[in-house]
Amino acid sequence: MNPLITAAELAEELASGTPPVLLDVRYRLGGPPGRPEYEAGHVPGAVYVDMDAELAAPAGPAGRHPLPDLDAFAETMRRAGVCADRPVVVYDGAQGWSAARAWWMLRYTGHPSVRVLDGGLAAWTASGGELSTDVPSPELGDFAAAPGALPLLTADEAAALARRGVLLDARAGERYRGEVEPIDRVAGHIPGALSAPTTENLAADGRFLPPAELAGRFSGLGATPDTEVGVYCGSGVSAAQEVLALAVAGVPAALYVGSWSEWSADPTRPVATGAQPG
Repeated sequence: MNPLITAAELAEELASGTPPVLLDVRYRLGGPPGRPEYEAGHVPGAVYVDMDAELAAPAGPAGRHPLPDLDAFAETMRRAGVCADRPVVVYDGAQGWSAARAWWMLRYTGHPSVRVLDGGLAAWTASGGELSTDVPSPELGDFAAAPGALPLLTADEAAALARRGVLLDARAGERYRGEVEPIDRVAGHIPGALSAPTTENLAADGRFLPPAELAGRFSGLGATPDTEVGVYCGSGVSAAQEVLALAVAGVPAALYVGSWSEWSADPTRPVATGAQPG
């Protein structure tokens, strides 16, 4: 199944007799929660999901956005109306980072049909889609989390994958090279990882590049359907967008949720700098 849905396709499905469950996951790294923006206007029928509070546990030794308690996550999804047999569409405001985190969480915990609105809310309004300030009260869903449907990496597994397969670093190139580090304790990257910023997955309008272009981009980094691939970023959010882009390209990939925020917090773990994997 294509993990993306266009604004036109979404409008058609919302107008049908069997619309998908719609989740608004707007979020700004280091900024305020997206609920005020949601309340000011959202795709009609969308339920707001808080990236920090509901798609992640509190920051700690496991990173800045570790996995949430899965029972609590499932309860959040049920309150949003998510059912095992009903498709889900998620969107955010830009870049697809938090929407991809919601997509990954639902797919990881076993939901079979989850798609991300390509281009997010901007694509919806650009296509003529209306916004609503009505906050829906959906019927309680029946979703139950069954983790393990997508591959997940620990720190040790990410280090090993960098040696035997392809480990992609989804952060900006200057963070990978260790030139700057605005958030975490140490600058640099996991030894053996390759730089693959998420910005290069998108076109100028914020939509994902076509599958063939994404496949070409990733194959140039050695990531193909026949290769074992993993992805990390700063805290496991933007890396989910890269896992999504790889899925669009037909390349399965594992997510290292702890990412650099977990790796760099441990002074015993090695750090590489510069443009080369190290």
